[in-house]
Amino acid sequence: MKTIFTFCALALALPAAAQHHGYVGEQSRDIKALSADEVKQYLSGAGMGYAKAAELNRFPGPMHVLELADKLALSAAQRSATQALMDAHKAEARAIGAKLVEAERRLEHLFRSGNVAPAVLAEAVKQAAALEGEYRLSHLETHRRMRALLTEEQVERYAKLRGY
Repeated sequence: MKTIFTFCALALALPAAAQHHGYVGEQSRDIKALSADEVKQYLSGAGMGYAKAAELNRFPGPMHVLELADKLALSAAQRSATQALMDAHKAEARAIGAKLVEAERRLEHLFRSGNVAPAVLAEAVKQAAALEGEYRLSHLETHRRMRALLTEEQVERYAKLRGY
Protein backbone atom coordinates (compact mmCIF):
# COMPACT_ATOMS: atom_id res chain seq x y z
CA MET A 1 0.00 0.00 0.00
CA LYS A 2 2.84 2.35 0.88
CA THR A 3 4.45 1.65 -2.52
CA ILE A 4 1.24 2.52 -4.34
CA PHE A 5 0.91 5.75 -2.36
CA THR A 6 4.52 6.72 -3.14
CA PHE A 7 4.02 5.95 -6.83
CA CYS A 8 0.84 8.04 -6.98
CA ALA A 9 2.50 10.95 -5.19
CA LEU A 10 5.42 10.89 -7.63
CA ALA A 11 3.10 10.62 -10.63
CA LEU A 12 1.19 13.69 -9.47
CA ALA A 13 4.36 15.66 -8.76
CA LEU A 14 6.05 15.04 -12.13
CA PRO A 15 3.76 17.27 -14.24
CA ALA A 16 4.22 20.12 -11.76
CA ALA A 17 7.98 19.70 -11.87
CA ALA A 18 7.96 19.60 -15.66
CA GLN A 19 5.93 22.82 -15.79
CA HIS A 20 8.26 24.53 -13.36
CA HIS A 21 11.29 23.80 -15.54
CA GLY A 22 9.54 23.88 -18.93
CA TYR A 23 11.70 26.59 -20.53
CA VAL A 24 15.06 25.88 -18.92
CA GLY A 25 17.80 26.48 -21.48
CA GLU A 26 15.57 28.49 -23.79
CA GLN A 27 16.39 31.78 -22.07
CA SER A 28 19.65 31.93 -24.03
CA ARG A 29 17.91 31.78 -27.42
CA ASP A 30 18.26 34.81 -29.66
CA ILE A 31 14.51 34.72 -30.26
CA LYS A 32 12.91 33.02 -27.28
CA ALA A 33 9.78 31.91 -29.17
CA LEU A 34 11.77 30.10 -31.90
CA SER A 35 14.45 27.45 -31.66
CA ALA A 36 17.51 27.76 -33.89
CA ASP A 37 16.12 24.88 -35.93
CA GLU A 38 12.76 26.63 -36.39
CA VAL A 39 14.54 29.79 -37.55
CA LYS A 40 16.56 27.72 -40.01
CA GLN A 41 13.42 26.00 -41.31
CA TYR A 42 11.50 29.24 -41.79
CA LEU A 43 14.44 30.82 -43.59
CA SER A 44 14.73 27.79 -45.89
CA GLY A 45 10.99 27.69 -46.62
CA ALA A 46 10.57 24.24 -45.05
CA GLY A 47 7.13 22.68 -44.75
CA MET A 48 7.15 22.22 -40.96
CA GLY A 49 3.79 20.44 -41.11
CA TYR A 50 1.94 23.51 -42.39
CA ALA A 51 0.51 21.58 -45.35
CA LYS A 52 -0.79 18.51 -43.49
CA ALA A 53 -4.40 19.40 -44.28
CA ALA A 54 -3.51 19.21 -47.98
CA GLU A 55 -1.00 16.35 -47.90
CA LEU A 56 -3.24 14.02 -45.94
CA ASN A 57 -6.25 14.78 -48.13
CA ARG A 58 -4.75 13.78 -51.47
CA PHE A 59 -3.09 17.08 -52.39
CA PRO A 60 0.56 16.13 -52.94
CA GLY A 61 3.52 18.43 -52.41
CA PRO A 62 5.93 19.17 -55.25
CA MET A 63 9.08 18.17 -53.37
CA HIS A 64 7.77 14.66 -52.75
CA VAL A 65 6.29 14.44 -56.24
CA LEU A 66 9.75 15.13 -57.66
CA GLU A 67 11.28 12.56 -55.32
CA LEU A 68 8.77 10.01 -56.63
CA ALA A 69 8.80 11.25 -60.25
CA ASP A 70 9.83 7.92 -61.80
CA LYS A 71 7.40 5.88 -59.72
CA LEU A 72 4.62 8.32 -60.60
CA ALA A 73 5.60 8.15 -64.28
CA LEU A 74 5.65 11.93 -64.61
CA SER A 75 5.87 13.23 -68.15
CA ALA A 76 8.63 15.68 -69.06
CA ALA A 77 6.07 18.49 -69.01
CA GLN A 78 4.85 17.45 -65.55
CA ARG A 79 8.42 17.33 -64.21
CA SER A 80 9.14 20.76 -65.60
CA ALA A 81 5.91 22.26 -64.27
CA THR A 82 6.44 20.62 -60.86
CA GLN A 83 10.00 21.93 -60.63
CA ALA A 84 8.84 25.43 -61.58
CA LEU A 85 6.07 25.26 -58.97
CA MET A 86 8.49 24.14 -56.29
CA ASP A 87 11.08 26.78 -57.18
CA ALA A 88 8.49 29.57 -57.10
CA HIS A 89 7.04 28.27 -53.85
CA LYS A 90 10.43 27.97 -52.15
CA ALA A 91 11.30 31.55 -53.10
CA GLU A 92 7.97 32.78 -51.75
CA ALA A 93 8.16 30.69 -48.56
CA ARG A 94 11.72 31.82 -47.84
CA ALA A 95 10.71 35.47 -48.24
CA ILE A 96 7.69 35.06 -45.95
CA GLY A 97 9.75 32.98 -43.51
CA ALA A 98 12.37 35.73 -43.28
CA LYS A 99 9.65 38.29 -42.54
CA LEU A 100 8.15 35.99 -39.91
CA VAL A 101 11.50 35.50 -38.18
CA GLU A 102 12.01 39.27 -38.21
CA ALA A 103 8.52 39.80 -36.75
CA GLU A 104 9.34 37.37 -33.94
CA ARG A 105 12.63 39.19 -33.43
CA ARG A 106 10.74 42.51 -33.07
CA LEU A 107 8.41 40.88 -30.53
CA GLU A 108 11.46 39.58 -28.65
CA HIS A 109 13.04 43.07 -28.60
CA LEU A 110 9.80 44.56 -27.37
CA PHE A 111 9.85 42.37 -24.28
CA ARG A 112 13.61 42.73 -23.86
CA SER A 113 13.17 46.49 -23.72
CA GLY A 114 10.86 46.12 -20.74
CA ASN A 115 8.52 48.70 -22.24
CA VAL A 116 5.53 46.76 -23.54
CA ALA A 117 2.69 49.10 -24.40
CA PRO A 118 -0.61 47.26 -25.04
CA ALA A 119 -1.19 48.74 -28.51
CA VAL A 120 2.38 48.07 -29.63
CA LEU A 121 2.18 44.51 -28.33
CA ALA A 122 -1.13 43.91 -30.09
CA GLU A 123 0.26 45.17 -33.39
CA ALA A 124 3.44 43.09 -33.10
CA VAL A 125 1.46 39.92 -32.38
CA LYS A 126 -0.95 40.61 -35.24
CA GLN A 127 1.96 41.06 -37.66
CA ALA A 128 3.64 37.83 -36.58
CA ALA A 129 0.35 35.91 -36.73
CA ALA A 130 -0.50 37.29 -40.17
CA LEU A 131 2.91 36.25 -41.48
CA GLU A 132 2.52 32.76 -40.04
CA GLY A 133 -0.84 32.58 -41.84
CA GLU A 134 0.78 33.69 -45.10
CA TYR A 135 3.48 31.06 -44.65
CA ARG A 136 0.91 28.33 -44.16
CA LEU A 137 -1.20 29.57 -47.06
CA SER A 138 1.84 29.47 -49.33
CA HIS A 139 2.38 25.81 -48.50
CA LEU A 140 -1.28 24.85 -48.81
CA GLU A 141 -1.75 26.76 -52.07
CA THR A 142 1.30 25.03 -53.53
CA HIS A 143 -0.21 21.64 -52.74
CA ARG A 144 -3.50 22.75 -54.31
CA ARG A 145 -1.68 23.78 -57.47
CA MET A 146 0.37 20.58 -57.49
CA ARG A 147 -2.68 18.38 -57.57
CA ALA A 148 -3.89 20.12 -60.72
CA LEU A 149 -0.69 19.00 -62.48
CA LEU A 150 -1.30 15.30 -61.78
CA THR A 151 -3.77 12.73 -63.02
CA GLU A 152 -6.08 11.01 -60.54
CA GLU A 153 -4.08 7.81 -61.01
CA GLN A 154 -0.87 9.64 -60.10
CA VAL A 155 -2.51 11.15 -57.03
CA GLU A 156 -3.66 7.68 -55.96
CA ARG A 157 -0.19 6.21 -56.58
CA TYR A 158 1.40 9.10 -54.66
CA ALA A 159 -0.84 8.41 -51.64
CA LYS A 160 0.08 4.73 -51.66
CA LEU A 161 3.80 5.44 -52.07
CA ARG A 162 3.68 7.86 -49.16
CA GLY A 163 1.90 5.28 -47.00
CA TYR A 164 -1.50 6.94 -46.82
